[in-house]
Amino acid sequence: MLNTVYQLKSARQFEAVFKDIELDDQHMLVRPTHLSICHADQRYYQGTRPEEILRAKLPMALIHEGIGRVVYDPTGTYQIGDEVVMIPNHPTEEDDIIAENYLRSTKFCGSSKDGFMQEYVQLLPDRAVLAPRGVDRVTLAFTEIVTVSYHAITRFIRFSHQRRNVIGVWGDGNLGYITSLLLKKMLPESKVYIFGVNQTKLNDFSFADDTFLVSRVPEKIKVDHAFECVGGSASGKAIDQIIDLIQPEGTISILGVSEDHVPVNTRMVLEKGLHMFGSSRSGRADYEGLMKLYEENPDVPSYLENIVGLQFRVHTIKDMVKAFETDIHKMIGKTVMIWDE
Repeated sequence: MLNTVYQLKSARQFEAVFKDIELDDQHMLVRPTHLSICHADQRYYQGTRPEEILRAKLPMALIHEGIGRVVYDPTGTYQIGDEVVMIPNHPTEEDDIIAENYLRSTKFCGSSKDGFMQEYVQLLPDRAVLAPRGVDRVTLAFTEIVTVSYHAITRFIRFSHQRRNVIGVWGDGNLGYITSLLLKKMLPESKVYIFGVNQTKLNDFSFADDTFLVSRVPEKIKVDHAFECVGGSASGKAIDQIIDLIQPEGTISILGVSEDHVPVNTRMVLEKGLHMFGSSRSGRADYEGLMKLYEENPDVPSYLENIVGLQFRVHTIKDMVKAFETDIHKMIGKTVMIWDE
Protein backbone atom coordinates (compact mmCIF):
# COMPACT_ATOMS: atom_id res chain seq x y z
CA MET A 1 0.00 0.00 0.00
CA LEU A 2 1.11 3.58 -0.65
CA ASN A 3 1.93 5.73 2.34
CA THR A 4 2.31 9.52 2.39
CA VAL A 5 5.50 10.62 4.16
CA TYR A 6 6.10 14.30 4.89
CA GLN A 7 9.84 14.75 4.65
CA LEU A 8 12.02 17.76 5.36
CA LYS A 9 13.83 18.30 2.08
CA SER A 10 15.96 21.24 3.18
CA ALA A 11 15.79 23.91 5.86
CA ARG A 12 12.17 25.05 6.32
CA GLN A 13 10.94 23.05 3.33
CA PHE A 14 8.65 20.01 3.65
CA GLU A 15 7.54 17.83 0.76
CA ALA A 16 5.09 14.93 0.48
CA VAL A 17 6.57 11.73 -0.92
CA PHE A 18 4.88 8.39 -1.47
CA LYS A 19 6.47 5.19 -0.22
CA ASP A 20 5.23 1.65 -0.49
CA ILE A 21 4.47 -0.28 2.71
CA GLU A 22 4.67 -4.03 2.35
CA LEU A 23 2.20 -5.58 4.76
CA ASP A 24 3.48 -8.69 6.54
CA ASP A 25 2.62 -10.85 9.55
CA GLN A 26 5.05 -9.12 11.93
CA HIS A 27 4.47 -5.37 11.66
CA MET A 28 1.46 -3.32 12.64
CA LEU A 29 0.30 0.02 11.26
CA VAL A 30 -0.37 3.05 13.45
CA ARG A 31 -2.17 6.20 12.33
CA PRO A 32 -0.52 9.13 14.15
CA THR A 33 -2.95 11.46 15.95
CA HIS A 34 -0.78 13.74 18.14
CA LEU A 35 2.85 14.66 17.36
CA SER A 36 5.10 16.81 19.55
CA ILE A 37 7.92 19.03 18.26
CA CYS A 38 11.31 18.62 19.97
CA HIS A 39 14.43 20.83 19.97
CA ALA A 40 16.14 18.16 17.86
CA ASP A 41 13.40 18.51 15.21
CA GLN A 42 13.94 22.27 15.22
CA ARG A 43 17.67 21.92 14.68
CA TYR A 44 16.93 20.00 11.49
CA TYR A 45 14.06 22.27 10.45
CA GLN A 46 16.08 25.46 10.91
CA GLY A 47 19.19 23.93 9.37
CA THR A 48 21.37 24.57 12.42
CA ARG A 49 22.93 21.10 12.44
CA PRO A 50 26.37 20.93 10.80
CA GLU A 51 26.15 21.00 7.01
CA GLU A 52 27.65 17.52 6.58
CA ILE A 53 24.99 16.03 8.89
CA LEU A 54 22.17 17.74 7.02
CA ARG A 55 23.52 16.47 3.70
CA ALA A 56 23.73 12.91 5.03
CA LYS A 57 20.28 12.77 6.66
CA LEU A 58 17.92 14.84 4.54
CA PRO A 59 15.40 14.32 3.08
CA MET A 60 13.82 12.77 6.20
CA ALA A 61 10.50 12.85 8.04
CA LEU A 62 10.83 14.53 11.43
CA ILE A 63 9.24 13.89 14.86
CA HIS A 64 10.05 11.18 17.40
CA GLU A 65 7.42 12.09 20.02
CA GLY A 66 3.89 10.95 19.30
CA ILE A 67 0.87 8.75 19.80
CA GLY A 68 -1.56 7.15 17.39
CA ARG A 69 -4.30 4.58 16.77
CA VAL A 70 -3.68 1.02 15.68
CA VAL A 71 -5.28 0.35 12.28
CA TYR A 72 -3.70 -3.03 11.52
CA ASP A 73 -1.98 -5.64 13.70
CA PRO A 74 -1.61 -9.17 12.31
CA THR A 75 0.07 -10.32 15.54
CA GLY A 76 -3.01 -9.67 17.67
CA THR A 77 -0.97 -7.76 20.25
CA TYR A 78 -3.32 -4.78 19.95
CA GLN A 79 -6.93 -4.31 18.99
CA ILE A 80 -7.86 -2.14 16.04
CA GLY A 81 -8.52 1.34 17.42
CA ASP A 82 -6.21 0.98 20.44
CA GLU A 83 -4.33 4.16 21.24
CA VAL A 84 -0.59 3.62 21.63
CA VAL A 85 2.51 5.63 22.46
CA MET A 86 5.03 5.07 19.68
CA ILE A 87 8.65 4.25 20.58
CA PRO A 88 11.16 5.85 18.17
CA ASN A 89 14.08 3.53 19.00
CA HIS A 90 14.36 0.62 16.56
CA PRO A 91 17.13 -1.78 17.64
CA THR A 92 18.45 -4.33 15.18
CA GLU A 93 20.35 -6.46 17.71
CA GLU A 94 20.42 -7.33 21.41
CA ASP A 95 23.30 -6.91 23.85
CA ASP A 96 23.63 -8.23 27.39
CA ILE A 97 25.41 -5.08 28.55
CA ILE A 98 24.54 -2.16 26.28
CA ALA A 99 20.95 -0.87 26.35
CA GLU A 100 19.02 -0.59 23.09
CA ASN A 101 19.24 3.21 23.04
CA TYR A 102 23.06 3.15 23.14
CA LEU A 103 23.70 0.47 20.53
CA ARG A 104 25.30 2.19 17.53
CA SER A 105 23.28 -0.03 15.19
CA THR A 106 19.91 1.15 16.56
CA LYS A 107 17.84 3.31 14.22
CA PHE A 108 15.99 6.31 15.63
CA CYS A 109 12.94 7.93 14.08
CA GLY A 110 13.60 11.48 12.95
CA SER A 111 17.37 10.99 13.07
CA SER A 112 18.55 7.85 11.27
CA LYS A 113 15.20 6.89 9.70
CA ASP A 114 11.93 8.61 8.86
CA GLY A 115 10.07 9.96 11.87
CA PHE A 116 6.36 10.02 12.66
CA MET A 117 5.28 12.71 10.18
CA GLN A 118 3.57 10.09 8.04
CA GLU A 119 0.06 9.01 7.16
CA TYR A 120 0.83 5.59 8.67
CA VAL A 121 3.79 4.36 10.73
CA GLN A 122 4.85 0.72 10.40
CA LEU A 123 6.08 -0.70 13.70
CA LEU A 124 6.88 -3.97 15.37
CA PRO A 125 4.40 -4.37 18.26
CA ASP A 126 7.19 -4.01 20.85
CA ARG A 127 7.85 -0.50 19.48
CA ALA A 128 4.67 0.78 21.15
CA VAL A 129 2.99 0.71 24.53
CA LEU A 130 -0.71 0.98 25.24
CA ALA A 131 -1.73 4.54 26.09
CA PRO A 132 -3.04 4.72 29.69
CA ARG A 133 -6.65 5.67 30.21
CA GLY A 134 -7.47 9.00 31.81
CA VAL A 135 -4.32 10.79 30.65
CA ASP A 136 -4.69 13.80 28.36
CA ARG A 137 -3.75 12.80 24.80
CA VAL A 138 -1.92 16.04 24.11
CA THR A 139 0.24 15.41 27.18
CA LEU A 140 0.87 11.83 26.06
CA ALA A 141 2.20 13.17 22.75
CA PHE A 142 5.48 14.15 24.42
CA THR A 143 5.89 10.93 26.40
CA GLU A 144 9.27 10.32 24.74
CA ILE A 145 11.00 13.26 26.43
CA VAL A 146 9.51 12.17 29.77
CA THR A 147 10.97 8.69 29.30
CA VAL A 148 14.38 10.28 28.72
CA SER A 149 14.20 11.85 32.18
CA TYR A 150 12.89 8.59 33.64
CA HIS A 151 15.79 6.71 32.03
CA ALA A 152 18.38 9.17 33.38
CA ILE A 153 16.95 8.95 36.91
CA THR A 154 16.93 5.13 36.93
CA ARG A 155 20.58 5.18 35.85
CA PHE A 156 21.35 7.82 38.49
CA ILE A 157 19.85 5.56 41.18
CA ARG A 158 22.20 2.78 40.02
CA PHE A 159 25.31 4.95 39.85
CA SER A 160 25.05 7.36 42.80
CA HIS A 161 25.80 6.90 46.50
CA GLN A 162 22.98 6.73 49.03
CA ARG A 163 23.29 10.24 50.51
CA ARG A 164 20.65 11.98 48.46
CA ASN A 165 19.47 14.65 50.86
CA VAL A 166 19.55 17.40 48.23
CA ILE A 167 19.48 16.95 44.46
CA GLY A 168 19.95 19.99 42.22
CA VAL A 169 18.45 20.36 38.77
CA TRP A 170 19.97 22.99 36.48
CA GLY A 171 17.57 24.22 33.80
CA ASP A 172 14.17 25.91 34.00
CA GLY A 173 12.86 24.66 30.63
CA ASN A 174 10.78 21.64 29.70
CA LEU A 175 13.49 19.06 30.42
CA GLY A 176 14.31 20.60 33.81
CA TYR A 177 10.62 20.68 34.72
CA ILE A 178 10.07 17.04 33.75
CA THR A 179 13.25 15.77 35.42
CA SER A 180 12.62 17.56 38.72
CA LEU A 181 8.98 16.41 38.79
CA LEU A 182 9.99 12.76 38.32
CA LEU A 183 12.76 13.10 40.91
CA LYS A 184 10.18 14.22 43.50
CA LYS A 185 8.11 11.11 42.78
CA MET A 186 10.87 8.54 42.35
CA LEU A 187 13.01 9.78 45.26
CA PRO A 188 10.43 11.28 47.64
CA GLU A 189 12.86 11.49 50.58
CA SER A 190 15.17 13.84 48.67
CA LYS A 191 14.86 17.60 48.47
CA VAL A 192 14.94 18.90 44.90
CA TYR A 193 16.34 22.37 44.19
CA ILE A 194 15.92 24.04 40.79
CA PHE A 195 18.52 26.44 39.37
CA GLY A 196 17.49 28.62 36.43
CA VAL A 197 17.74 31.99 34.74
CA ASN A 198 14.08 33.01 34.46
CA GLN A 199 12.12 33.74 37.64
CA THR A 200 8.78 33.47 35.84
CA LYS A 201 9.63 29.95 34.70
CA LEU A 202 10.94 29.03 38.15
CA ASN A 203 7.60 30.04 39.65
CA ASP A 204 6.02 27.12 37.78
CA PHE A 205 8.09 24.58 39.75
CA SER A 206 5.53 24.50 42.56
CA PHE A 207 6.45 20.93 43.56
CA ALA A 208 10.16 21.74 44.12
CA ASP A 209 11.61 22.27 47.58
CA ASP A 210 13.32 25.49 46.51
CA THR A 211 14.29 27.45 43.39
CA PHE A 212 17.23 29.76 42.73
CA LEU A 213 18.34 32.13 40.02
CA VAL A 214 21.82 30.99 39.01
CA SER A 215 23.09 34.54 39.54
CA ARG A 216 21.80 34.68 43.13
CA VAL A 217 22.57 31.37 44.78
CA PRO A 218 23.18 31.79 48.55
CA GLU A 219 26.66 30.77 49.65
CA LYS A 220 25.34 28.11 52.05
CA ILE A 221 23.59 26.13 49.28
CA LYS A 222 25.17 22.77 48.47
CA VAL A 223 23.81 19.71 46.66
CA ASP A 224 24.69 16.03 47.00
CA HIS A 225 24.02 15.28 43.33
CA ALA A 226 22.95 17.22 40.25
CA PHE A 227 21.21 16.97 36.89
CA GLU A 228 22.25 19.25 34.02
CA CYS A 229 19.20 19.97 31.82
CA VAL A 230 20.40 23.16 30.13
CA GLY A 231 22.14 22.15 26.91
CA GLY A 232 23.29 24.46 24.16
CA SER A 233 25.87 27.16 24.66
CA ALA A 234 24.94 27.65 28.33
CA SER A 235 25.61 24.06 29.39
CA GLY A 236 29.27 24.81 30.11
CA LYS A 237 28.35 27.49 32.65
CA ALA A 238 25.79 25.18 34.23
CA ILE A 239 28.28 22.33 34.60
CA ASP A 240 30.82 24.77 36.03
CA GLN A 241 28.38 25.93 38.71
CA ILE A 242 27.36 22.36 39.48
CA ILE A 243 31.00 21.40 40.09
CA ASP A 244 31.31 24.37 42.46
CA LEU A 245 28.17 23.58 44.48
CA ILE A 246 28.20 19.78 44.57
CA GLN A 247 29.50 17.88 47.57
CA PRO A 248 32.55 15.58 47.20
CA GLU A 249 31.87 12.21 45.56
CA GLY A 250 28.58 13.46 44.16
CA THR A 251 27.14 12.31 40.84
CA ILE A 252 26.40 14.63 37.92
CA SER A 253 23.89 13.51 35.29
CA ILE A 254 24.36 15.26 31.94
CA LEU A 255 21.16 15.54 29.87
CA GLY A 256 21.50 18.78 27.89
CA VAL A 257 22.53 18.48 24.23
CA SER A 258 25.09 20.87 22.74
CA GLU A 259 26.43 21.06 19.20
CA ASP A 260 29.69 22.53 20.51
CA HIS A 261 32.42 21.13 22.74
CA VAL A 262 31.75 22.02 26.38
CA PRO A 263 34.70 22.81 28.70
CA VAL A 264 34.75 20.97 32.02
CA ASN A 265 36.76 21.94 35.11
CA THR A 266 38.51 18.58 35.36
CA ARG A 267 40.75 19.77 38.23
CA MET A 268 37.76 20.07 40.57
CA VAL A 269 36.18 16.90 39.18
CA LEU A 270 39.36 15.13 40.32
CA GLU A 271 39.69 16.97 43.64
CA LYS A 272 36.09 16.21 44.62
CA GLY A 273 36.11 12.67 43.24
CA LEU A 274 32.97 13.34 41.21
CA HIS A 275 31.06 10.89 39.05
CA MET A 276 29.76 12.27 35.76
CA PHE A 277 27.61 10.36 33.27
CA GLY A 278 25.52 11.11 30.22
CA SER A 279 22.11 9.80 29.23
CA SER A 280 20.42 9.90 25.84
CA ARG A 281 17.09 8.68 24.56
CA SER A 282 15.34 5.73 26.19
CA GLY A 283 14.11 2.19 25.58
CA ARG A 284 10.95 0.15 25.93
CA ALA A 285 11.63 -0.60 29.61
CA ASP A 286 11.55 3.15 30.31
CA TYR A 287 8.15 3.52 28.61
CA GLU A 288 6.77 0.62 30.63
CA GLY A 289 8.22 2.03 33.85
CA LEU A 290 6.83 5.47 33.15
CA MET A 291 3.34 4.11 32.46
CA LYS A 292 3.46 2.34 35.84
CA LEU A 293 4.60 5.60 37.47
CA TYR A 294 1.61 7.39 35.91
CA GLU A 295 -0.70 4.71 37.27
CA GLU A 296 0.74 4.99 40.79
CA ASN A 297 0.99 8.80 40.72
CA PRO A 298 -1.93 10.20 38.68
CA ASP A 299 -0.91 13.73 39.65
CA VAL A 300 2.23 13.44 37.50
CA PRO A 301 0.38 13.67 34.15
CA SER A 302 -1.64 16.53 35.65
CA TYR A 303 1.56 18.46 36.41
CA LEU A 304 2.84 17.70 32.90
CA GLU A 305 -0.25 19.36 31.45
CA ASN A 306 1.30 22.62 32.68
CA ILE A 307 3.94 22.44 29.95
CA VAL A 308 1.50 21.86 27.13
CA GLY A 309 2.08 24.88 24.94
CA LEU A 310 0.79 25.56 21.46
CA GLN A 311 -1.56 23.18 19.66
CA PHE A 312 -2.06 23.10 15.89
CA ARG A 313 -4.52 21.09 13.84
CA VAL A 314 -2.51 19.95 10.84
CA HIS A 315 -4.11 19.13 7.50
CA THR A 316 -1.55 20.46 5.02
CA ILE A 317 2.16 21.18 4.60
CA LYS A 318 1.31 24.84 5.17
CA ASP A 319 -0.06 23.88 8.59
CA MET A 320 3.16 21.98 9.36
CA VAL A 321 5.29 24.99 8.51
CA LYS A 322 3.10 27.23 10.67
CA ALA A 323 3.47 24.86 13.65
CA PHE A 324 7.27 24.72 13.33
CA GLU A 325 7.67 28.45 12.72
CA THR A 326 5.50 29.37 15.71
CA ASP A 327 7.29 26.84 17.91
CA ILE A 328 10.59 28.66 17.30
CA HIS A 329 9.37 31.73 19.17
CA LYS A 330 7.64 30.12 22.15
CA MET A 331 9.00 30.83 25.64
CA ILE A 332 8.24 27.44 27.19
CA GLY A 333 5.97 24.46 26.66
CA LYS A 334 5.65 21.67 24.13
CA THR A 335 4.11 22.41 20.75
CA VAL A 336 1.79 19.58 19.66
CA MET A 337 0.45 18.96 16.17
CA ILE A 338 -2.96 17.31 16.12
CA TRP A 339 -2.42 15.14 13.05
CA ASP A 340 -5.87 15.28 11.45
CA GLU A 341 -7.04 12.77 8.87
